Amino acid sequence: YQCDWSSDVCSSDLQPEILRYLNFVADRFQLRPDIVFKTRMTSALFDSAHNQWHVRTDTGHHYVARFLITGVGCLSSANVPNIPGRDDFQGQWYHTGQWPHEGVDFTGKRVGVVGTGSTGIQAIPVITAQAQHVTVFQRTANYSIPARNQPLTEEFKRFAKEQADGIRHIMNTNTNAHPFRMAPRKVLDTHPAERQALMEAAWLKGGLEFRAAFNDTLLSAEANQVVADFVRQKIRSIVQNPKTADMLSDIDHPFAAKRPPVDSQYFETYNLDHVDLVNIRETPIEKITAKGIKTKNHDYPLDIIVFATGFDAMTGSLLKIDIQGREGLALKDAWYAGPRNYLGLQVPGFPNMFTVTGPGSPSVLCNMPPAIEHHVDWITHCIKDMREKGIARIEAQEKAADEWVLEVNHAANSTLLPRTSATSLLPTSSRRPTPTRSSVPSTKAQTTARKARRKSIASAPQKSSPSTAIVGTPNTPAWMASSVFLRRVSLTSGEASAPWSTPSSLHRTANRAGSTGSAPVVHRESKIVWTAFGEEPQAMASRR
Repeated sequence: YQCDWSSDVCSSDLQPEILRYLNFVADRFQLRPDIVFKTRMTSALFDSAHNQWHVRTDTGHHYVARFLITGVGCLSSANVPNIPGRDDFQGQWYHTGQWPHEGVDFTGKRVGVVGTGSTGIQAIPVITAQAQHVTVFQRTANYSIPARNQPLTEEFKRFAKEQADGIRHIMNTNTNAHPFRMAPRKVLDTHPAERQALMEAAWLKGGLEFRAAFNDTLLSAEANQVVADFVRQKIRSIVQNPKTADMLSDIDHPFAAKRPPVDSQYFETYNLDHVDLVNIRETPIEKITAKGIKTKNHDYPLDIIVFATGFDAMTGSLLKIDIQGREGLALKDAWYAGPRNYLGLQVPGFPNMFTVTGPGSPSVLCNMPPAIEHHVDWITHCIKDMREKGIARIEAQEKAADEWVLEVNHAANSTLLPRTSATSLLPTSSRRPTPTRSSVPSTKAQTTARKARRKSIASAPQKSSPSTAIVGTPNTPAWMASSVFLRRVSLTSGEASAPWSTPSSLHRTANRAGSTGSAPVVHRESKIVWTAFGEEPQAMASRR
């Protein structure tokens, strides 16, 4: 709580403020000696004989490690469209995900912005404030809620520091890890007049909390239609040109089925005389010329092109690296039909490799820092426990990964998320939903669950077999129920195993996932590596 944010966080350029905070964290926790900058990992190969990863970089360095933990980011691999003629353009072009640290001067320039996703929506008003003329090329119209950013008052900063523990508790125990809770009301159960008043108040307040006005917006198509119509009407009331308003409100997916952006004067920007909107579904881009962009029926002369075209989401950054697991299995081959893993943390065939917020975890459906913290804590305690038990290797089982994919699909299909044709929630290689709808788990353990586990552990007999850890979720909070079932990973250490009965609280979800709900395997001295995805995995030895 020692870093003090400036008051002007409503500035259009938060990069310096965020960078200052990151530098503060690096210095405060003395992280710099453990970070290698200006270095790219080019390959990671697993040595099964010695249970080691061999990592090589573009600087010629060779690292050998027992564990490989990837933190490459879900939305960090820029998706630069390969439009014919791009390299012939005589002006400058940029991608919003690869923005120059020194910034770009748009003063007096004719600018074309390709894309109106969350980044485009936030960038367009800022570019428009400088540019001579801006042409926006829109493929897919999007919902957006006003951000309503305001300067931080000293009173609020003092409140946030004093209430930090309470705020963190809310983030760690509610849906999507945001510091606010979803209202316990349904759209269609609310009287139309009250419903309208609630949406108006949420719109006036702005920000991501607009989605929390009702708890069934993503569960019911009829309920979603009510909220979507409200936002569309807001767009039409803001944008003065009827044709432009129609293009911006002609949205082809349910509200929040894509990550709903927040903006600062985005729709108002189209009321400016020097801003034009082009619908490239009706008039597709044919090529980029030396002088600008050519669509099916018009040439647009430009000095600068900005691609706000998103990312090779979820898998792109991982697949750019030559990662090979057991028997030379390449990750790109393991995922040829789409990402397949377990809990978003491990991939079958890639022992001792952990993927922080990997495909199949809440990841980009959540407030990311708590999601990252949860995975980092889980991985840290898992490795600590393995070292204490003398376990050399951990790997997700094929069956566990298959069941987890089914579980993620089940969770996604219970919502309106699949009802969109293009989204950052799906990797470019498949239509398989990659973030699970379940929330970031609570970090508080359940006392009764601990007692049940200790009792089961103490009564488990031993017999010889490869070790297996079963990760289950007895007494998991209700907001995790959509993704709870028996989860299996393999451990190599030669300890003992034993049949064992699953706690009764797991039978329903285990059966739904197609598991038998029995026969986990225990470790040496009848100790089982058992933790709940719904609690922080403390050092396991301390619980036995």
